[in-house]
Amino acid sequence: MGAQLRVYKRRIKSVTATKKITKAMEMIAASRIVKAQRQVAASTPYATELTRAVTAVATGSTTKHPLTTEAETPTRAAVLLVTSDRGLAGGYSSNAIKAAERLTERLRGEGKEVDTYIVGRKGVAYYGFRERKVTDSWSGFTDSPTYADAKQVAAPLIAAVQQDTAEGGVDELHIVFTEFVSMLTQTPVQHRLLPLSLETAEESGTKSEILPLFDFEPSAEDVLDALLPRYVESRIYNALLQAAASKHAATRRAMKSATDNAGDLIKSLSRLANAARQAEITQEISEIVGGASALADATAGSEN
Repeated sequence: MGAQLRVYKRRIKSVTATKKITKAMEMIAASRIVKAQRQVAASTPYATELTRAVTAVATGSTTKHPLTTEAETPTRAAVLLVTSDRGLAGGYSSNAIKAAERLTERLRGEGKEVDTYIVGRKGVAYYGFRERKVTDSWSGFTDSPTYADAKQVAAPLIAAVQQDTAEGGVDELHIVFTEFVSMLTQTPVQHRLLPLSLETAEESGTKSEILPLFDFEPSAEDVLDALLPRYVESRIYNALLQAAASKHAATRRAMKSATDNAGDLIKSLSRLANAARQAEITQEISEIVGGASALADATAGSEN
């Protein structure tokens, strides 16, 4: 019985140590969410205004450009998937991967070849384990992305858009990431970045606005050439920030659940340990009473 009590005590000690770790991780994630939310709020207006500027150029000119002109028969598309470098975030990465797989399936159903680009070790590991081709990948900055990271990710994607499909270029650029809705809700979403349609621009907040008239110098095409990298970089940066905030929120929720479960397990083990201790005390009392009774019987027999 003493051995069983020692086992319970060791398990309680182990679970208590785990609870301290998960509680600390929960608090760290909660502190990072606030910073990530501020970065998302700061980057969104810039991305929105860039979309508005591109829309103004597109509606004010007839220039054909990869940023605004759809191919007659698109044959190739690029999909950028944003996951996490670390786990312990519930179904955060797996949900984004599932959304990317659904998008890839749809694009292939439309007869398009798909080039996959991945941000985050979780996505890279998933595709690597299944031996699926990944055109390019990045990792190491998903918890706290910077604009320089977004530029690094955007560079090969912009080059692919500007290149002919016969030479390995793409006609469309899609992005899949987890949108931060609230502390309790994070939703995997997919958006087509290029070519930018007017419907997409209207959904971004320009639907009810009357766009001003512009004269473009030296030309509308040159303006679009200048806006193309800025637009892609700003949209990817905003997506990375949204994904980072979502990841921290998912980590906080997962660690809170783990902490609560650890507390419940400690209570359960404590009850079992108390029962084992009570049984051990009862057994010792029974042995003492039995020994005393046997000694009394032996004494009475010797007197007779």
